[in-house]
Amino acid sequence: MTTPVCTSASGAAVSGRQTRPYPSFASYVRARQPVLLRTARSLTANPNDAEDLLQTALAKTYVAWERIEDHRALDGYVRRALLNTRTSQWRKRRVDEFVCDELPEPEPVGGGDDPAERQALHDAMWRAIMKLPARQRAMVVLRYYEDLSEVQTAEVLGVSVGTVKSAVSRALGKLREDPELEIAR
Repeated sequence: MTTPVCTSASGAAVSGRQTRPYPSFASYVRARQPVLLRTARSLTANPNDAEDLLQTALAKTYVAWERIEDHRALDGYVRRALLNTRTSQWRKRRVDEFVCDELPEPEPVGGGDDPAERQALHDAMWRAIMKLPARQRAMVVLRYYEDLSEVQTAEVLGVSVGTVKSAVSRALGKLREDPELEIAR
């Protein structure tokens, strides 16, 4: 078994061209972008930041494209550029922290901005709706949760528009009288 050995300078030039699996930078980016993007995403928490990071690293690679002798090591070069760029970004980030005597607390805003209150009201509303008769419950849900018109609600349920109007009116009256919904008033 013999191993081919390059003995002339012309043979070295030919084998040097064969080590370039990507004829152009664009073909390299098309072929390797998904893999490199996964690497960039592992370095950042935000997918948009990962895309920006990859673009910056590819720009650095493009500038050095002709100087890179071994194109089989391109992935390593780009990964190193990704890591160096991310490290530089991390070092440059500004942290605005100020020492103060009192902790700045947001002013309490009235009007149901508390998520716990909104959830309590939501739960109370559904409990009150579940107490309605099935037909009234269906009409209220279609009218106010599904945002259908009175005509559309009548078509869905196969009743007249007047029936929808009167049943919804009675259902709303019952909901207004429900003691659990007093927190909303």
